[in-house]
Amino acid sequence: MEALDEFRQNHRVIEDFASTTLAGIPGDLCRLLHVATLRDMGTGRYRHAGLETIYSEPAVHQALWLCHQELFERILETSLERQEVELRKCLDGLGGCAGEIAGRWQEHEFYRVLIPSGVPSYLRELFCSNMGVLLDLIAEDSPNPRPNA
Repeated sequence: MEALDEFRQNHRVIEDFASTTLAGIPGDLCRLLHVATLRDMGTGRYRHAGLETIYSEPAVHQALWLCHQELFERILETSLERQEVELRKCLDGLGGCAGEIAGRWQEHEFYRVLIPSGVPSYLRELFCSNMGVLLDLIAEDSPNPRPNA
């Protein structure tokens, strides 16, 4: 019975988060970036002040971790062309030159923070490979591309 209660609570948290937060963010890659920023890199715990006023911290953590996993898998299931469109949209939304941001992401391998904990190494490698290629393409499109070295 406890597993069913946990499932129901996670479902409520995810529905709440998806309808109030994720619905306003365009594209799965931008959503992935947002969810990844809710994770404390030191502890691996996901935090969301608004959700934690309604739900317990463990329930919020579990639900956001599940969202992170789902978004990550959804991105890997899309074509590389679609991933490029999503990445360009995401970088354009950050303000500044997308090519310069792409160069910084590549230089610092920032895209690695987008990977949820517990992902098998082959999926981690695929994601990093895809992001590396796409960031190179976007950085090269920049009027003044930054060197990656």
